[in-house]
Amino acid sequence: MPVSDHYFTAAPASADERRPLSVELAGRRVTVSTADGIFSSDRVDTGTGVLLHEAPPPPASGTFLDLGCGWGPITLSLAMLAPEATVYAVDVNERSLALTRTNADTLGVGDRVVVARPEDVPPDVRFDLVWSNPPIRVGKAVLHEMLRVWLPRLTGDGAAYLVVQKNLGADSLQRWIADEEGPLEGLACDRLESARGFRVLRVFRG
Repeated sequence: MPVSDHYFTAAPASADERRPLSVELAGRRVTVSTADGIFSSDRVDTGTGVLLHEAPPPPASGTFLDLGCGWGPITLSLAMLAPEATVYAVDVNERSLALTRTNADTLGVGDRVVVARPEDVPPDVRFDLVWSNPPIRVGKAVLHEMLRVWLPRLTGDGAAYLVVQKNLGADSLQRWIADEEGPLEGLACDRLESARGFRVLRVFRG
């Protein structure tokens, strides 16, 4: 990946050369497409793996959000585990969106996956479930603004599960979500699990 090519870049500079990747998602061995210029292009990264293993099973139906979808491991897992759900796969990286769309179609769940840039998600859409490995490395200010935008869109009984590396501020993020006023007022945050140096945080309406 070029030095200037980050997974949160809208248009990666590296060549869009797709390659197959064999991974296990939702208890199935599947082959997906991936490419350079996106987050964790060669595997299911450790944090996402912790989230997929530790978060409670999703309900069979509802409107779900994968915030920062990459090539789609969370989106694909949710769509396979919840056969009647609609899953929004959101990312700023156009290559990530294209790969997620391709992978959803390949695995037969493309009709229930909505792939979109953040600004293209209608503002009135509310989410019953959010699973996210948020982009901590974009910086605290950008991360906080992202959470101010998306977490208030939880339905009354909805919950968000965020996986964050302990040494990259998981505990301070938990406190910030719980204490922040404004858009996040009324939301509670607790720690669901800890594994492999990561915390899984649960956000819900208190």
